[in-house]
This record gives sequence, structure tokens and C-alpha cells, in this order.
Amino acid sequence: MSLPIEPINTASTSSDRKGKSVVSHSRKCTQIPKNARSFQHDGTFPSIAEVIMEKEPITPTTLEDTDIRASNGDNNDHSWVREPGETTEAMIERLGRERPKIFSSIWSEIGFVFSISMSQILAEYFLSGFIVIVPTLAKSLHIDQASATWPASAFSLTTASFLLIFGRLADMYGGYPLYVAGFAWLALWSLIAGFSNSGLMLNICRALQGLGPAAFLPASLMLLGCIYRPGPRKNIVFSIYGACAPIGYYCGIFFAGLTSEKISWPWFFYVGTLLSAITAFTAYLSVPSDTQQKREAADRPNMDWPGAMLSVSGLIMFTFAIIDSSHAPEKWATPYIYGLFILGSIFLISAGYVECYQAPEPLLPSSLFKVPSMPGLIVALFLTYGAYGIFLLYGTFYMGTIMGASPLQIAAWFTPMAVGGCLISTFSGFILHLLPGTILILIAGASWIVAPLLFAIAPEKATYWSYVFPSMICATIGVDITFSLTNIFITTSLPANQQGLAGSVIMILLHLGIAVMLGFADVINVYMEGRGMREAFKVVFWFEVACAGVALLVLMGFVKIKEAKSDLTVEEKRALESSGGEGDVALGVESAQRKEVEGGVEEKSGV
Repeated sequence: MSLPIEPINTASTSSDRKGKSVVSHSRKCTQIPKNARSFQHDGTFPSIAEVIMEKEPITPTTLEDTDIRASNGDNNDHSWVREPGETTEAMIERLGRERPKIFSSIWSEIGFVFSISMSQILAEYFLSGFIVIVPTLAKSLHIDQASATWPASAFSLTTASFLLIFGRLADMYGGYPLYVAGFAWLALWSLIAGFSNSGLMLNICRALQGLGPAAFLPASLMLLGCIYRPGPRKNIVFSIYGACAPIGYYCGIFFAGLTSEKISWPWFFYVGTLLSAITAFTAYLSVPSDTQQKREAADRPNMDWPGAMLSVSGLIMFTFAIIDSSHAPEKWATPYIYGLFILGSIFLISAGYVECYQAPEPLLPSSLFKVPSMPGLIVALFLTYGAYGIFLLYGTFYMGTIMGASPLQIAAWFTPMAVGGCLISTFSGFILHLLPGTILILIAGASWIVAPLLFAIAPEKATYWSYVFPSMICATIGVDITFSLTNIFITTSLPANQQGLAGSVIMILLHLGIAVMLGFADVINVYMEGRGMREAFKVVFWFEVACAGVALLVLMGFVKIKEAKSDLTVEEKRALESSGGEGDVALGVESAQRKEVEGGVEEKSGV
């Protein structure tokens, strides 16, 4: 359910044509009215900013319009109103810990979190597991080594290229329909992929599979970002969401190893089909619909089709040229390689021009880059997630080819990453409001340097416990802290009508970073093959160390993230700021206002 980012719960439950719960909102609550008292007389709840501005605690008037009742159906739900004697700080803290009113019970919230978290599990399942079955699959379908990387790359490339488009569609039509449709689409093409009888058919299926995550990944973050306001509850939910990534990665490797060794490779896709279909069904039942709200929203964005077409075409051609350059007949001297690279670059430059100077509603608005620390964070995340992709792929190759591990043994060796990811992500959810995010993200950045460094310096007869195990621990510290912390920061820093943008930015940095950096790593690997496979892999790991090192330097110099405490949302801060801050405001809010004036509204809206 995509609520306005200010969870004031001026919402009602009604039913759409399929009987799902739909929440309606009064658009009057988005700004502080000139006459707050007359505002209440029309039967709506006051906003949080209005409650803050009142000298006395307010109770809502009786509601006559059922379309704007609280989501639990109780006209006199006071949970979002300042209680008698309650300070503003205490009210905001309480709101940051409460269950969102769109959920009638804790069980409905659990069902929602489960359905949303499956997006991480299945995206990682098809990303990681496919790497393990590539040798078996290539032998079965007679795919030569030069073409074996394409089925793996096509999935991430398609996902990364279409994320911005689907993120905008989510802001236009709601996250619910895109989320359910994305999983249904993934289930369909996963089933078809299991029947592939040639490399070409497999490539097509993998590319079309990637459209599923491109739809449901930004929608998942949009739904989470809109429903949960800043505070400890949001931290915990986002940490659970982040913890599912290593679980999905491990499940992918496990089932890939199991099916390739004990059954046959098509069952890897059939298992994914079953999980995708189950998730689509549970999401249909448990995720509240936000379609009606988005269609009726006054600030509903429009699609920037010229920018979308240019960016998608440019990304595909640019990334294709990088990935395929190492396997082309004459490498970079091959005409179609440098031709696509130049053409893709022109398309991307043209997309940038359209976005900056022509589009009335660009896919990447300039306001995104005005959020304090956001530009540096974007650069650092691109490099960090690129290093993550190199670690997963070449770590798997190194363990399988150099250390002689079987597919199931590789799955067992990745167990610390799965278990550690669950523990670290869950633990971080309980400390993000206590420790500055800057400290945590620097710890994560340092861990990303150590993880590939251990592979780079490993001797020829390196043992699992001496090098691989500590590398896995460092990798899970790096990725899980980074993912949870930055997701909270980005979604909290943007308003409700840009939560689809927030989700697409997060996921495009992940998948595009992986696709591009794997392309460069592949180039390095091919050029170094003359030294032997082991030495070539080591050079790739040193390249990963360099990427992680640059990312850490960027984080140290340009990124400052505060604690993820209970706070006002972006809209509430803007409303309070526009009011001039007059009234009997509690000390904590006065202090917050002072910080907003000094550091900007967006900085305070981070963690």
C-alpha cells in the first residue's frame, strides 16, 4: 500500500472491483491550511505538522465522510494525535515505533513483509544460482565459452536498463500492480527457460526474465518507503528486507548445485517458477492496493518517454559493448564493439541533455542530487555493488576451478555469508537509530576491501578456514550494512511521490554496477589469461580491491549520514517550514527546525 509519506492515516479502507482493500486520502492534508480550525470543520484529521503547531493537544472531530476515515475503520483513532501531556518529541518517537494503521493486525503486517521480502530472495536466486549451473548448462546446450557469459549477463542488463521506467510507472500507477505483475512475468519466463533447447532461446528467456525484477524491485522499495515513516520500526523492516538478499543468494547456489548434480538443470528454473508463482499469489492477497490513490493524486508524475527510450537504448548498447569486447574476434578493434560503444555513449549523453534541459518531468530530477550526501553516495554505491558482483562471480569461479570445490561444496562455503547476512541485517535494524550511519557505512566500506584482498593474496594451496571463511564474513558485513543503511537513507530523503524513483535508483546502482564492473572484470580476466587462470583471477580481485578502495575514499570525503531516528517525513518538514515555525512548538521540534534551516530539509530527513 503506497501511503503518503506522512503517515497521518487520514485514510479509509474501501474495496475496488476485485475486493481488495484500497485506501483513500484527503489531499487537504498535504499542506498546512491558512486556517487550521476551519480546516478541521470539514471533517478531516489535522496533519502532524498542524498538531505540532497547536498550543493545546488536539483530538480529531467526528468524521462524516467515510472515504477519509482511519484505515482501521475507527473514526476516533487518536494514535497519530498528540496525547494529553505528550511532547512533540515523544509523539514523533511513538509514531516511528507504531504499526502502520493500514495493517489491521500484526499478522497482516507479517504477511506484507514476507511478500515484499521475497523480491530480494528471488532476484538473488536467479542471479547467483545461474552462475553455478552455467558449466552444466553450457555443456547440455552446446554453448561455447565465449558465449557462456551472456545468459548470466542478460538478466542483470535487462533489469538495470528498465528500472527507471518501471520506477516512474510505479509512481504513476502504484507499486501494487507492478509488484504482482512483475512476479507473474518472472514465473512465466522462468518456466519457459526450463524448456530451452538452444543458447539463443536461453538468452531470450533470461533477458525477458530480467523485466520481472525491473518491475517488482523498485515497487517493493516504494511500498516499504511509503508505508513506514522514519523510525525504529522502519529500520527493522528494511533490515529484514536486506537480510533476505543473502538468503536468496544462498538458496540460488544451493538449488543450482542440487539440481545440476542430482537432477537436471531445468529444475533450477522450475523451482524458481514455483516460488515466483507463490509470491505473486501471496502478494495479491497481502499487499494493500495503492492504485486508486495514485491515479487520483494531484501530484501524479508523467512518463518522460524520450528520456526513457534514450537511456534504455544507451545503457544496453554501452554495457553490451563492454561485456562482449573481451570475447569479440578482434577485441575492442572489432567494428561492432566500438560502434555500439560510441553509439551507446551518444545515446546516454543525449538522454542526459533531455533529462536536464528538455523533459518537464525527468526520470532523474535534479532534486535527487540536491539531497546532502546523495551524489557521493551514488558514486560509492555504484563501485561497491560492482565490487560485490565481482566477488560473487569470481569468488565462485575461484572456489570451483582453483580450489576444486563441487557445486554443493561451494554452496556450503557460502553458508557464512547467508547466516551472517541474516544476523547482521537483523542486528543493524536495532542499532541504526543509535549509531551515526557514517560510522557504520565506513565499517562496511573497509570490509569490502578486505573481502577480495584475501582472495588476491591467497597462496596456491589456500585453505577454506584461513582465507575463504574470513572473506565471506567481511563480504556479508559490507553488503548487508550498506544495503540496509542506504535504502533507509534514500527512501527517507525523498517524498511520497518519488518513492518509485527511490526504489529504481537503489536497484539500478546495484544491477548496473554489477553488469558494468563484471564487464570490465571480464576484460581484465581475458587479457591476463596468458599468465594462467589463477593469476588472471588474482588480477581481477585486485581490480575489485581498487573499486572498493575508491568507494571508501568517496564515503570518507563526501557522505555524512545521521542516526535513523524517529523523525518527521519530508512532507511534514516542508509543511512545518512553510508555516514559519510559529506556535507552541516543543523543544525537540524547535531544534529540528533550526537544523533544517542550517543544513537543509533533506539532510534532516535522512538517517
